[in-house]
Amino acid sequence: MTATWHDYWELTKPRIAFLVLVTAAFGFFLGGQGIHAPLLFCCLLIGTGLTTCGSSVLNHYLERDVDGLMKRTRNRPLPTGRVKPGTALSMGFVLVLGGVFFLLFTAGLLTAFLALLSAFLYVVVYTPMKRQNWLNTSLGAVPGALPPVGGWTAATGAIDPGAVVLFLILFAWQHPHFYAIAWIFRDDYRRGGFKMLPVVEPDGNSTCWQVMGYLVLLLIFSVLPSFMGLTGPLYLAGALVLGALFLAAGLALSFSRSVTSARRLLKASVLYLPLLLVLSVVDAGF
Repeated sequence: MTATWHDYWELTKPRIAFLVLVTAAFGFFLGGQGIHAPLLFCCLLIGTGLTTCGSSVLNHYLERDVDGLMKRTRNRPLPTGRVKPGTALSMGFVLVLGGVFFLLFTAGLLTAFLALLSAFLYVVVYTPMKRQNWLNTSLGAVPGALPPVGGWTAATGAIDPGAVVLFLILFAWQHPHFYAIAWIFRDDYRRGGFKMLPVVEPDGNSTCWQVMGYLVLLLIFSVLPSFMGLTGPLYLAGALVLGALFLAAGLALSFSRSVTSARRLLKASVLYLPLLLVLSVVDAGF
């Protein structure tokens, strides 16, 4: 089979890349109190996008065998043979290194280091750990929470308390999001040999406790920007309402433990984050 441009595009996981770019832009906006350096902002997005896409390609390369065992991934370009493993490996390295060096010469050493660290943790640590320990979700949340920090450092040149708060918000949000996915596709993950928490403990007790615990933490972390002067009362009120609704979706999963409730929790997570970011931008007051 001959690979098409769409196959290579699929290897970059564009939806994940888009989310990463949005959160990086968010960090840049809050850290710089607005976008006062448009060229630097564009360079941040280009470098971050290249590094993120390259990491996703390398993830596809490392998981090509187990992807072929799962229904939701068996038609990906590598398991089907549409893209050769060597081609994907080279593509991934070129994108990651290109993105890191681009950031180094445009956004600075600290931002480039954070991008490289995120790629390393995602590809070298998180990806193999998925087949070894259920804590992979928490570990994988670290690289997922670094993009807004990279955006902040690109704008300010330093990791300030505000950047730490953004990291904590993204870190906590990823847990209910990915636990919902793991619950929905737990049979598929079991076939692939992934040690996701709903696979390791099928009764769901630990999964629900993790979901509720991180939702409570998310509610706490999400209001901190207002107390730090980064956002105003509109954001504070919205964060409380969104957090309460998100918490309610988590409670529904805890009581029913059904796929339907897990899908609702997933939808709630997908709506929560962009709405929270929009609130923060509207109410930043810069």
